[in-house]
Amino acid sequence: MIKKGMARHNRGEDGPEIPHLGLLKMLQVLSFLLVFVAGIILGLLASTHVNSLFNSQRDLFFTSNIAVTTTSVLSDGRSSGSNCSTTNSEPCNCKSCDDESKVDCLSMKTFLHPHNLTHGMSDRELFWRASLVPKKEEYPFVRVPKVAFMFLTRGPLPLLPLWERFFKGHGKYFSIYVHTDPGYVLNVSSGSPFYGRQIPSKHVEWGSVLLLDAERRLLANALLEFSNERFILLSESCIPVYNFKTVYNYLVHSGHGFVEAYDDPSRYGRGRYNRRMLPYIWVRQWRKGSQWFEMQRALAAYVVSDTKYHKLFKKYCTPACYPDEHFLPTFINMFHGSMNSNRTVTWVDWSLGGPHPATYSAVNITEGLIQSIRMNQTLCSYNSGVTPICHLFARKFDASALQPLLNLTSRVMEF
Repeated sequence: MIKKGMARHNRGEDGPEIPHLGLLKMLQVLSFLLVFVAGIILGLLASTHVNSLFNSQRDLFFTSNIAVTTTSVLSDGRSSGSNCSTTNSEPCNCKSCDDESKVDCLSMKTFLHPHNLTHGMSDRELFWRASLVPKKEEYPFVRVPKVAFMFLTRGPLPLLPLWERFFKGHGKYFSIYVHTDPGYVLNVSSGSPFYGRQIPSKHVEWGSVLLLDAERRLLANALLEFSNERFILLSESCIPVYNFKTVYNYLVHSGHGFVEAYDDPSRYGRGRYNRRMLPYIWVRQWRKGSQWFEMQRALAAYVVSDTKYHKLFKKYCTPACYPDEHFLPTFINMFHGSMNSNRTVTWVDWSLGGPHPATYSAVNITEGLIQSIRMNQTLCSYNSGVTPICHLFARKFDASALQPLLNLTSRVMEF
């Protein structure tokens, strides 16, 4: 009885019992769910409408820009359907895709063997691109090692006929690169190996870092040709003293570069060192050498990849410190000495003293002079042994020396 009363008492506090209470609660939950789902559907419909409106406006905007771009392309002489894309920084010029002579800017052939030296790259972009070194040892093409002949000149090449005779018949074994004063156009026939071989150049001043920049610019442009294995720097007053075959075999089979580097304790050597280069360059590491170098591909890539030491020389090696005589000898001696022979293959006569070597004109050209340069009665290191051939090139020869030199090529230089 007590339990029943308690039950009734408790039920009285909760209120009277309502029939079908569970069914009403279920209907209430379903109503909330229907409202929630309807809200989601309405939201999605509104969002789709807004996106459609935005896309239509975006398409209208970009279609206008495409029309402008197409007009620009057509003004360049290419068809609106052309897929040959290029920029001013590309080393090739794409023509119409309907043209059989078009250039595929992304083909392996164009990448490995740039046919056109004209480009719009800055030095910073050029040096970065030239510093790219493949990790795979094998090449995806039959690679014939080439020698890159890099001419640094203000303008004309007065000894051009001599060089053309030297190169004749050896086209697949060499590449030519010419750095002149900006705006100068080398006037040669289309059949000359020098035709179209000028690189984008900048102003150069003797004795300044600008001269070093020109040398690195030549190296970088030559590195873009993946078949180039050896790199020789020459001037307009240089001549070959051996035939092409001898020069090619000598360089391609050498295990070292030919960058002269020696410690000169005089005021013309260590006396040009600037202590503000510390702690990166110590006086004991300072070297001097001939500007006229030759090096292998791996060493050339190291040279154009450097930024840190170039900046030091630009800032602290100013007249009467000459970067072209100290940067390469010092940099290579510090980091890549095992790759270098510490000598040059370009003969120069410093017997007269002064800041410039002797210059040879027509009256000085004799068979005896050329023979003495070819075989100077000394032995030079070569790979693991020695060789009587120390110099492959010589300078300085002026324009008047051309004809006497041409008279000696077949008899003395053998080309």
